[in-house]
Amino acid sequence: MKKILSFIILTAGLMLSSCVDTELLPYNKTVDEDFWQTKGDVSSMVNGAYKSMLSADVISRLIVWGDFRSDELVLVNSISNSTTEALNEIYAANLQITNTYANWASLYSVINICNIVLEKSQAVINIDPSYTEGDWKSDCAQMKALRSLCYFYLVRNFRDVPYSSKAYMNSSQDLRLAQSSPDSVLTCCINDLKEAEADIISAEAYSDWRRVGWFNKDGVDALLADIYLWRASIMDSSSDYEQAVFYSNKVIESKKAQHQTRRLQIEEQEYPLVAGNEAYSSLFINQNAEESILELQFDGSNNSNTALCQYYYKYAGNYSTYGYLRAASIFGMRGNNMVYEKNGDYRFVENVYKAGKSDESYDIRKLVTQTTWSTGNPGAATGRERNNEDRAFANFRQNYIVYRLTDVMLMKAEAMVQLAVDENDTLLRQAFNIVKAVNDRSIYEGSLSNDSLKWGNYNTLDRMENLVLNERLRELCFEGKRWYDLMRYGYRKMENVDYTTTLARQQEQGKTLPNVSRDMMSLMTRKYTSGGTSVSAKMRTEPYLYMPIIENEIKANDLLKQNPAYSSSDQWEKNY
Repeated sequence: MKKILSFIILTAGLMLSSCVDTELLPYNKTVDEDFWQTKGDVSSMVNGAYKSMLSADVISRLIVWGDFRSDELVLVNSISNSTTEALNEIYAANLQITNTYANWASLYSVINICNIVLEKSQAVINIDPSYTEGDWKSDCAQMKALRSLCYFYLVRNFRDVPYSSKAYMNSSQDLRLAQSSPDSVLTCCINDLKEAEADIISAEAYSDWRRVGWFNKDGVDALLADIYLWRASIMDSSSDYEQAVFYSNKVIESKKAQHQTRRLQIEEQEYPLVAGNEAYSSLFINQNAEESILELQFDGSNNSNTALCQYYYKYAGNYSTYGYLRAASIFGMRGNNMVYEKNGDYRFVENVYKAGKSDESYDIRKLVTQTTWSTGNPGAATGRERNNEDRAFANFRQNYIVYRLTDVMLMKAEAMVQLAVDENDTLLRQAFNIVKAVNDRSIYEGSLSNDSLKWGNYNTLDRMENLVLNERLRELCFEGKRWYDLMRYGYRKMENVDYTTTLARQQEQGKTLPNVSRDMMSLMTRKYTSGGTSVSAKMRTEPYLYMPIIENEIKANDLLKQNPAYSSSDQWEKNY
């Protein structure tokens, strides 16, 4: 009981009522002084932190927070349970403070494991001679990077969150913490990542799954670029945009160097991207591709990506209904207001396929289907009828990609567009060339001349901003990116945003909270066949862009302040 209780207390997170699966951490050990004795003890805890990211609670939130809240996904109506009830609340913009997706416990559990390693591991150097200072610095770098990733997810979804770098080890500790401003949390993450970059393993340290299964320098730099781009978009900071470009360049140049080392020859293409007819297989079937930077690893036996399976593919192994979510109608036939404009785009046939006779929704292929359109012109697939798929629900061996090269390339393009001062700025054309490189690799070679992007169609600041946003949707759909892309886009069009104080504090000071961008809402609500106007009307001001804090947390911690958008949600009536 002592051993089990130690882990439950240890990983309970900050002021949180839920706990992480004890199997995530080593058996027959406690986390007290009798545990931290060997290099293997530290390794077990580091591995436990990564393994905790594989929980269905974490992956389901990454999908719902990053994809379902955006214009990408709609609900499958044939399933009715507590999960679809919670998803319906989000879909109708009637979020309640009891909604399961407002529970941040699983990510705080990961954070606490990271904090424990950072606090306890150094002492092992003096006990086990095989555990060197270099090992310790590398382990700490891993935990700082993973902790920063978790906080970045929390900030983007809750805005004002409690921040702690302190480990919670026993029940006598005061678990209550007030929220910090998002700017202060992100500053802590940036500082940690810069320290981690100096000590973390190089991108070429391993040739097996660890090459992308653990944070390395490329992963740290990608996360730094992402955080700087996010903060720049909100705080209108040229210096942050410049830092986003700087760290994106570091990743891109590193990937080029790694590619040349492997190939032992110089190739004509500027970026090391696999051909379009091979990209799906390389990234989503074989996995851990050369282009990949960080993937959460699932082997299908010790761990299975059941969350991804349930949300994108199948509700259950013995259930005939498909998963909770489908792609919205914007992934339908090519044309105006659709995702795909070009006939020869492989992604048009490989990301989704038609769910039936209706054009209102499409089933998801990406991360699910194990077949690819490898030959011929994808433009011939006008109907895109359902492909038969025999993939099992159990042992669902599918990694979850956090970062890959084209993601970082498009981050750089987005930052460069914002740094451009006018239509004549060379940064604008350079950004276009990056987008074109991503787009061209996905176009069938036989139609490349006709389907290629033309500079004359996008040579203004607004057009380029929209081009980058649209290309990110085509390239990264269903990978947990779209809601944050829309948020950045929307924030750039909002006025009087104060990211240095919490929303509750602004409310106490009588400040008028900024209105949500209409341009963003028109994109976000285009997935609705009905009710989109109502959703847009409900999401009036900045607080509505974020999740509420789940009711249990507010009750357990009197220092927490509820998001003002939901402070009276107990009186709301559901209208769906």
